[in-house]
Formats: sequence, structure tokens, C-alpha cells
Amino acid sequence: MTEFDPEKFEEKYVYYFEELEEAYSSAYQQLHGQYDSTVLKAIDRQVLSESEPFYEGNGEFRVELPENPQERVGAVADHEQFDAVLAELVDRIESELQRLFEFDGDA
Repeated sequence: MTEFDPEKFEEKYVYYFEELEEAYSSAYQQLHGQYDSTVLKAIDRQVLSESEPFYEGNGEFRVELPENPQERVGAVADHEQFDAVLAELVDRIESELQRLFEFDGDA
């Protein structure tokens, strides 16, 4: 595991690409089978692919979504699970980043 450096996170795709990829993938896999796969896939491909993770300090991460995520997925946004899946995926990604960078609750 690469040691976390907040300054390097400014250039996260250079220094932490593998960890970011792992966090997003792990969050997706955790929800696979729990929610409608059409909703999960649409959010992953159309919204999360354009999201941006940020390090907030004190071991906390934030995932910023692109504007108008509902418009990005079209009719899938009307699915009853859309908001819940989107919120859960963001929460899981943030948690996975904390775990991967070894900030699990003790930060």
C-alpha cells in the first residue's frame, strides 16, 4: 500500500490511481446484488465515472458528483432506488478510501 500524503492527493490520478480504482470497484461490488443492476450500472457508468474524490483532512474524504446526475442516467433517474443507490455508493466510496489509506475510524 502506498503511504498517504495529502499534498500528493492533489494529483491523485498520478499518485493514487490504483487506490481510487479499487475504492470505486469495491463500493460497486458491495452493492452488487442488493439493488437493481440497471440502476447500479447507470450510476457507475454515467455519474461516478465523472465524479471527483477529494481529501477533506482528518482522514475524511468527499466524493463530488457531476452536475445533474439524474439527467446523466435518463429514465433510470425515475427508478425508486436511484437516490438510495447513489447515496449508498458515494458513502461506500468515501469509506473505502478511508480504509485503503488506513484511516479506519482512528483518525
